[in-house]
Amino acid sequence: MERSQLSQVAAANDSSQVASAEPSVSIFKLSPLIRLTLLLLYVALTIPLPFLAGMTAANMPSSLLWVGIGLGGWLLYAALSERVVLDSDGIKVQYPRWVPRVFRHGWELSWSEVAALKPRSTGQGGLVYYFLSQTGQAYLLPMRVAGFNRMVKRVQAETTIDMTDVRPLSQPWMYFILLGCTLLLLAIDAWTIWAVLNRAV
Repeated sequence: MERSQLSQVAAANDSSQVASAEPSVSIFKLSPLIRLTLLLLYVALTIPLPFLAGMTAANMPSSLLWVGIGLGGWLLYAALSERVVLDSDGIKVQYPRWVPRVFRHGWELSWSEVAALKPRSTGQGGLVYYFLSQTGQAYLLPMRVAGFNRMVKRVQAETTIDMTDVRPLSQPWMYFILLGCTLLLLAIDAWTIWAVLNRAV
């Protein structure tokens, strides 16, 4: 009898240790596939412009184009640095400190303030979801993070809102197709730049 009681106590202690070992703060960043695809697409669309401007003697100098491309790349990278933080108090959408707040600012919502989750249709026929606070203010649920299903389960556990039908806005295969097209465009860009440089020589 004593052995059984001891084993039960040991099992209870083990389970409590496992529960306490679970992280109370969960951080979800933008999917690496999405980030890589969008950054490469930006490069593919902009890199040939200074070379073509130099070849065609455009009114805008190529040096100014390089500055614009660099600034645009920095802003895009800033937008893609979004992260979602979930803890026992609520949900936060944050950006690194080097991102100007006038450009991108996050938001914070405690679990006790969450009143409902409402879907909205997009122009492309998809669905996005908004948290509604007790005061009626809407907060967009990030839907392109890595580990989206884990994030949804954590939100459901904290708010008791049924989120079984919540799905990511875009499936990975869509971005794989876009990545393939982007790589093809980069190959064309490489050929275009090579032709421009050889012509200049």
